[in-house]
Amino acid sequence: MNPSECPFCYPHLEKNQQIILENKQAMFLQLDEARQPGTALEGAGVIVTRAHRVYPFDLTDEEWLAVKDLLQRAKCLIDEKHTPSGYNIGWNSGATAGQHIMHAHLHILPRYEDEQMKGKGIRYLFKHESNSRAGND
Repeated sequence: MNPSECPFCYPHLEKNQQIILENKQAMFLQLDEARQPGTALEGAGVIVTRAHRVYPFDLTDEEWLAVKDLLQRAKCLIDEKHTPSGYNIGWNSGATAGQHIMHAHLHILPRYEDEQMKGKGIRYLFKHESNSRAGND
C-alpha cells in the first residue's frame, strides 16, 4: 500500500473515521459505527502510529510507549462512555493473520454481557475444529 493512500496515515481518507484521542506518536481512531450504542462494535477502535509502520514489530520504543499511553486513555474513555464488561486487545500481523490494512494497528474491542459471542476470546478461532491445517486432519 502506498502510504499516501493509507487510511491510518491519513484518517480523513475514511469519511466515517474520526481521531478520538492522540499524542505525538499515535492516534486512537473510531469508525462512526463504534460511537453508536447497541452496535456490535460499540466503543471499538484502533490505535495506529503516525509514522507508516506495516507491522507492530516495526514500531520504535517511543512508538510503543505512545501506543501504551493511548491504550490506557482509550480504556478510560470507553469505560466511561460504554461500560463494557471486558476487552479483547490485539494485533493482526500479515495477511494470513487477518491484517487487511498494511499499517500496524492495535484493535481495542470492548465486550458486553449481552452479546451472543460473550466468553469467546481471541483464541476461539484457533481452538475451533474447523480451523485445522491442511494435512493435519
